[in-house]
Amino acid sequence: MPRILEKKERSLGVKLSRKGERANSPKAALVRKPYRPGPQGKRYRGKVSEYGLQLQEKQKVKFSYGVTERQLRNIFKSALKRARSRGVSETVSVMNTLEKRLDNVIMRLGLTEGRSLARQMVSHGHFLVNGKRVKTPSYQVKVGDKISIRPQSQGMAYFGELRDKIKKYEPPVWLKLDQTQLEGGVVGEPEAVDVPFNISLIVDYYSKK
Repeated sequence: MPRILEKKERSLGVKLSRKGERANSPKAALVRKPYRPGPQGKRYRGKVSEYGLQLQEKQKVKFSYGVTERQLRNIFKSALKRARSRGVSETVSVMNTLEKRLDNVIMRLGLTEGRSLARQMVSHGHFLVNGKRVKTPSYQVKVGDKISIRPQSQGMAYFGELRDKIKKYEPPVWLKLDQTQLEGGVVGEPEAVDVPFNISLIVDYYSKK
């Protein structure tokens, strides 16, 4: 799976799957080979239409958040409907939905190095939300929710090394992290989220569907 994600990152020209030092290390695929994969990669200079740009941005979101085409379509459909009923920006509504996925929150808290690992660990039941085991990566967290590691999973080697790795890590302002207890909470709505894609282009794409 990592090789597939790295190939997609090179194809789309942005870092999507990992965060932190690993994403910027000399070993990262996009750092080693900052061009499209394939024999024509270095010479590629294609002009992309508006529709092509919309599809490209959609691909970035799919591979960044690890969702299928059907899941992404449903996310945008419900987010756009919610935006109209609440009078908020469509882009904000979409980003809130994506960012408040449990796998994304675990990654943003620094409890895993990327969303793909977070999805795997959630699916295996290693995390609790408000003390209850949740095995659905797309689970939508709410303000006030507490995220922690399942007691039976805390003895894993990965979590044993994690405290040292996140000693100086600062999560986004809408999340709170206890580095000692390896648990976090949702203290606000996602804001000022820095993402490598243009949500507005994808909103335009789905608005016409």
